[in-house]
Amino acid sequence: MLPSTIALNRFGLGGRPDDQPPSDPKRWLLQQLNRFEPRPQALAEVPPRAQVIDQLGQYLAEQQMVARARRQAMPAAMTTGAAEMPQADPQANAAKRYFRQAIQQDYLVMNSARLDSALTTSSPFVERLVHFWANHFAVSIDKLPVIGLAGLLEFEAIRPHVLGRFSDMLLAVEQHPAMLVFLDQAQSIGPESQAGMFAAMRGRKQLGLNENLAREIMELHTLGVRTGYSQADVTEFARALTGWTVSGLGRGPAARLIGGSPGQFQFAALLHEPGARTIMGKRYDEEGEAQARAVLLDLAASPATAKHIATKLARHFAGDDPPPALVERLSKAYLASGGDLPTVYRTLIQSPEPWAPKPLKFKNPWEWTVSALRAVGSNELDPKMAAGVLRQLGQPTWQPGSPAGWDDIAASWAGPDALVRRVEVAQRIGAKAASTIDPRNLAEKLFPQSLSDATRTAIARAESPADGLALLLVSPEFVRR
Repeated sequence: MLPSTIALNRFGLGGRPDDQPPSDPKRWLLQQLNRFEPRPQALAEVPPRAQVIDQLGQYLAEQQMVARARRQAMPAAMTTGAAEMPQADPQANAAKRYFRQAIQQDYLVMNSARLDSALTTSSPFVERLVHFWANHFAVSIDKLPVIGLAGLLEFEAIRPHVLGRFSDMLLAVEQHPAMLVFLDQAQSIGPESQAGMFAAMRGRKQLGLNENLAREIMELHTLGVRTGYSQADVTEFARALTGWTVSGLGRGPAARLIGGSPGQFQFAALLHEPGARTIMGKRYDEEGEAQARAVLLDLAASPATAKHIATKLARHFAGDDPPPALVERLSKAYLASGGDLPTVYRTLIQSPEPWAPKPLKFKNPWEWTVSALRAVGSNELDPKMAAGVLRQLGQPTWQPGSPAGWDDIAASWAGPDALVRRVEVAQRIGAKAASTIDPRNLAEKLFPQSLSDATRTAIARAESPADGLALLLVSPEFVRR
């Protein structure tokens, strides 16, 4: 591949019919760092956070009422010898269906906005970086309350900080309601906190410390696995994080104590475990919210975090087996700049490894879909169709199934069944776009001096323009970057 083709496809999101190959590919990439729009027009229809949280708060309150009614009915059922437990209130089931429909609509709007932004952006390299970080800080809509929040995490915590310092992005992510809800931090209570002691007095043993967020921050978001921290460090960090919650999720007196506008991060002192913490050999005497914040800043500055991030970036841009020299170079740039991400990106662009002329990565379904639609000049897709295509291809948006995010290696995406599904989608895209595009000309424009004779011949011999486009979209040149 030519350097201009690499810039468009490996660093960017794929060429469009009206794109002119950049004459200076590195300069073209660097200029994008100055023109990226954190809040593009494509996101204009995204529902506000307060609306999403209000829907979620009402749903959770109704579910709590149902659970309370069932608990109260249990003794009566046991006393009367009832054969079955009381069934859920039909009204509660209706409320759950209404909530699911409402947040599903929010999800479709956000998914469509994400895709539209990727199709229309003038900064495809930075847009790719947004997707990279959203997967690094993954949440999954497998958990019902997260469906309406996952997109907001990307739009509100990733996009505004993709060209800032990693520590700022880290704080924004960990204080976002999507992450706090997904990893159960909003319900973590310090055993010795005011709320914890009150709950213990009332015999509510199900309330207590939750370590999910602390563990994933260390293992996935910063240091990486097996990097010197212990289970005791995770527990102490979890204690430091107690009190980090979201306003608007509850109802009644407890919600009034937390306060704040719906959907905003709040530090609830009554949930916080008091006292100093020692984490990875360092003592943290800070009180309240500042304690966990101090830990996060230290984690962001750690050499282990620098190497973890450098490895993932090198894998994403330079191959499934990250080149050690590139990892070292990116890690040093991160540490020397204090975690300044544009400095790391510039180092990536100036490094030789990502510019190898042979394809280095197999596109995952999201990358392939975006590049296919860009290739035929599409600027938007029906929201339901957009979500359906990505689900068909095996990568539904914001649903990786675990906090680890989607895999970034070919073995996870290049199976025979996955390729068959891409062929089916390529045929639909080709059929829709064939009336205005000559696939032979498009192929030469997207991959100048890079098409194999086999691909060129297959497109030329296609029975129709639609078939020719489909063949181009599933060709070896197109499915790799």
